[in-house]
Amino acid sequence: MTEPLLRRLHARGEQLTVGALPWVAPVYRAMPQVSKVIEFPFTHGGLQWSARRALAQQLRGRFDTAYICPNSLKSALLPWWAHIARRVGYRGESRTLLLTQALPNPTKGARPPMVAFYSALSGEAGLETDRPSLHMEPAAADAALTALSLQRGAYYVFAPGAEYGPAKRWPAAHFAALAQQLPLPVVLLGSSKESGLCREIATAANATRPGQCLDFSGKTSLDQALAVIAAARAMVSNDSGLMHVAAAFGVPQVALFGSSSPLHTPPLSDRAHVIWLKSDASYQPALDCAPCFARTCPLGHTRCLVDITPEQVLRYL
Repeated sequence: MTEPLLRRLHARGEQLTVGALPWVAPVYRAMPQVSKVIEFPFTHGGLQWSARRALAQQLRGRFDTAYICPNSLKSALLPWWAHIARRVGYRGESRTLLLTQALPNPTKGARPPMVAFYSALSGEAGLETDRPSLHMEPAAADAALTALSLQRGAYYVFAPGAEYGPAKRWPAAHFAALAQQLPLPVVLLGSSKESGLCREIATAANATRPGQCLDFSGKTSLDQALAVIAAARAMVSNDSGLMHVAAAFGVPQVALFGSSSPLHTPPLSDRAHVIWLKSDASYQPALDCAPCFARTCPLGHTRCLVDITPEQVLRYL
């Protein structure tokens, strides 16, 4: 979601180095406007003061401006410790004094789509036209596909996970039923945390169509996952990071929304089709509870996703 911001900065002559955690660094390497990616030696969660101060010491004198995309206090500490003269970011987590240019943080109800939210850090107008775009060198993509015994356009991709929680996940039984109706094999992608979910889908789908689902969860690097998505016939996913990857590669996709909102984090692609029962006037009774943005359904039924049928998704594939 930050790619359009980086494209804007590059277009006006800024040379870009991106600092990112290892699990997302390959995404930034797929952005031609990024000159260098620094992989942060941090784990997810925790301040890790000593590691941040040590890296800040190494970065002193190397950069003129820092655009701080995350809203956390810890993300603003490193540029401040590195004595980067201009530090641009949104107010939040009592970090205003660490920024030299602090943008007002929109309230939750008034927050714009995430692409526009990040692009606003550039200080430019026309944000509504921004769409993320990724590029992978064909040779690198072909090498990844060969290693996984896949051929371009000869499979679908399902990304059934959602890091935030089960209220964003279409049921495993629905994914399995959809896989059984497709004319090509399905590749399941996800982290090792989602291996149980993917194994459940593969077991159910392969019970009647052996070999229909190939479970690659926890078995690919992110670079390989990017190549697999970029070369797929189409992709089906929940509202997740991989959904945005597919959109940025321009892959045909169906994006399933339940507890979250496509008004805030849509897949920005002309080849994306969003299914969100909240916006379907024919769906009854109306989902007054959506979007709740909860990790688990507060009402215990998750109708917003359970009631999306495999047949509804199939018509767009």
